[in-house]
Amino acid sequence: MTNRMELSGAIAKPPIRSKSPGGIEHCRFWLEHRSTVIEADLPRQVYCRMPVVVSGVGSQALTQNLVQGSNIKVGGFVAYQTGRNGVGKLVLHADNITQI
Repeated sequence: MTNRMELSGAIAKPPIRSKSPGGIEHCRFWLEHRSTVIEADLPRQVYCRMPVVVSGVGSQALTQNLVQGSNIKVGGFVAYQTGRNGVGKLVLHADNITQI
């Protein structure tokens, strides 16, 4: 099975940095993507807004220059996460971030 995703876009809200009770560093932000793709031989406007989390020892190095409005390309895996309110969402767990 393969679980790998790359998505480019702009950071929609300021990144939030935190540390878990176990001492693991996390950086969370929302990535906003807009593009045009061809589907069924017709151009289609694509828009999505996806939560991204970067965790672990390397998270500080990957996220230190990120601010709201930064244009980036993010690579990682996707996982389903249920919030405190019981609503679920897909989250991109990033292991690679490139400024574009």
